[in-house]
Amino acid sequence: MNLRLLFFVISLIAVHAFATMPEKTDYLDTLQSKVPVSDFTKSPAKKGGLLGSLFPVEKDEAIHRGYFFTGATLFLLQGNSDEDALNILFGDIYKAEGYTFTAEAFGGYFIRDAMAIGLRAGYSRTYVDVDYSILEDLADIKEHRKYVSNGFFAQPFLKNYLKVFDSRTLYFFNETSISVEYSYGISQSDDGEDVSKTRNHGWTFKFGINPGLCIMVLDRLAFETSVGLLGLSSSWLVVEENGVRRSEVSYNIVNFKINLLALDFSLVYFF
Repeated sequence: MNLRLLFFVISLIAVHAFATMPEKTDYLDTLQSKVPVSDFTKSPAKKGGLLGSLFPVEKDEAIHRGYFFTGATLFLLQGNSDEDALNILFGDIYKAEGYTFTAEAFGGYFIRDAMAIGLRAGYSRTYVDVDYSILEDLADIKEHRKYVSNGFFAQPFLKNYLKVFDSRTLYFFNETSISVEYSYGISQSDDGEDVSKTRNHGWTFKFGINPGLCIMVLDRLAFETSVGLLGLSSSWLVVEENGVRRSEVSYNIVNFKINLLALDFSLVYFF
């Protein structure tokens, strides 16, 4: 009888223990309630690197998909010498004046946020007038030379804006472009006895990468500047002297240096 009583008491204790044990789901809910909510809702970290840390473009932002932009660039370089002769290594320059002028217009469309395709078109003109003498002690060469050239170019491009800062005022960008240019010019030299004329015309093809900076001056008006970083150029030129075809010249240039002489400034309007 004592063994039966002991077994009965043990059975009652076991049944009571299983009856009062919480269910598995209740236990998990209790455990999750003790963990801060922020640990479950925490957003994943951004990717490393500059391109992985860019801020998203907002719908009403100037570089949002569906917007257009247009702008213009003007460049003028002009110089002339004074009345005094300029002494050089092999002679003297008595008179020198000239200029280089370039005007271009461009426009584009944002096919996606911060990415646009567009086209540049422009005209350039160069004029030089020099009166000089060289090797006076040996050959005594004196000439008056004039040179005028005109060029037209078209340049399709792909432009990527980088929103590095959470701001609508400052953007970085990179422009990749291919350029096709046709130019023609005439050079005339007069040594006091004979006048010689040389004509040239040719094509130039260029590929370039131009990083730059865009600063919003007003809501939709921006000032942009860029610099040549990588350039590939191929040119083909035909030279005629006094109406007779003399030569053909072709050359290629590869440039992996920052070209500060190719620094451009533009006004851009987004709409």
